Amino acid sequence: MNLSVYFKEFRYNIKLAYPIILAMLGHTIVGVIDNIMVGKIGATELAAASLANSFVFIAISLGVGFSTALTPLVAQSDAEKDVKTGRAIFMNGLFLCTFIGVFLFAIIFAAKPLLVYMGQPEDVVLLAKPFLDIVALSIIPLVIYQGYKQFADGKSQTKNSMYATLISNITNIFFNYVLIYGVWFFPTMGMLGAAYGTLISRIVMLVYMHFALSRQAIFRPFLSKISLKEVTKEMSMKITKLGVPSGMMSFFEVALFVGAVWLSGMIDTVAQAANQIALSMSSMTFMFASGLGVAAMIRVGNQKGLKDYVKLKVVARSILLMTIIIYIGFALFFVLFHNYIPMLFLDNEDLVNKAMNDEVIRVAGQLLLVAAIFQISDCIQVVTLGALRGLQDVNVPMIITFVSYWIIGFPVSIYLGLYTDFKAAGIWIGLLAGLTIAAIFLYLRFHKLSNRLISNN
Repeated sequence: MNLSVYFKEFRYNIKLAYPIILAMLGHTIVGVIDNIMVGKIGATELAAASLANSFVFIAISLGVGFSTALTPLVAQSDAEKDVKTGRAIFMNGLFLCTFIGVFLFAIIFAAKPLLVYMGQPEDVVLLAKPFLDIVALSIIPLVIYQGYKQFADGKSQTKNSMYATLISNITNIFFNYVLIYGVWFFPTMGMLGAAYGTLISRIVMLVYMHFALSRQAIFRPFLSKISLKEVTKEMSMKITKLGVPSGMMSFFEVALFVGAVWLSGMIDTVAQAANQIALSMSSMTFMFASGLGVAAMIRVGNQKGLKDYVKLKVVARSILLMTIIIYIGFALFFVLFHNYIPMLFLDNEDLVNKAMNDEVIRVAGQLLLVAAIFQISDCIQVVTLGALRGLQDVNVPMIITFVSYWIIGFPVSIYLGLYTDFKAAGIWIGLLAGLTIAAIFLYLRFHKLSNRLISNN
């Protein structure tokens, strides 16, 4: 097929995806700002925040991954103009997201003692414990917010989450600054100030999203008179059957990167701090692929509802092609500036910790070179996964991601990171291996299913 067929879809892809990308990028930028602010305090504090956030990221991956089940269901009902089903999806989805948010907070809070047994530096663990308590609480409003966000995305109204994130970011930066450094009448809380900033900003984000959607005519048939009476076993099970595998897929990938954090801590504080810097940068660029993956999920879900399977394959491939082009650019950026990017995260005038900071910069530069390559594999797998979710195909992709990340990728990370001279760079080579295998087999899965739909139509 002529490439121009795919290029024609780029304009609509961008229109749909850019608010999602900006919203996701906004979340990540706040995380990067948190790391920069905490990193200015010291490398040990940065490593502690990284360790605590690793627990929270695991929980968030499950909650956010589960909530993505709403988007393809809503996209299909929207294409079919089925308001009754759309309202049932929202009511049941919001209830499930609330339950899961509370459940995940309880699990993380109960798991806090595990920090002591993870082979991390003692001073890092001591600082991480109180930080974890506060950030874990923010999981509840975040997952509830996801119920609203994924529903709005399914209706192709993607700008709402962009504005919610903008307000959340402003709130986060403000409270980070005044609470970390004790500005005005606010107490000086150090790294704990960043944790409270995260909690407050996520509450604000949820409140904004509820009132913003409630005031828009397109959402009034769905949000008016929210009631638990509309929660049904049938719809809750339908969402859960998609949500659990979707959550597990997100968990497998996020847990892989969290495993990299833990392995880095087992090497030393320098490796852990360097890992966090490289992870912050790759997470920021990952948001472009993640946003385009949501766009693929929405557009594929729409075409599934319209039963136009040829168009379905065209739009999915167009988003994938556009994503690869973007990520080649990111790879070049990482290669060109890998020695300079890490300097943004540390206090270069700190003479006391200069030797440690210089080593962190050197190691982080090595990791960014590996990240430059694996980003391309990562973007392919996440967009293809979005297309498969749009098809409501989640069970086989769940198996593919598990095998790729945990049977192949993580063992490679363990061996190269802990038993060879590659150390931190070896951990990231393992990540590259897992993501590449996932990208190949997820695309083959989508290719097979889309061709089957076309031939059976």
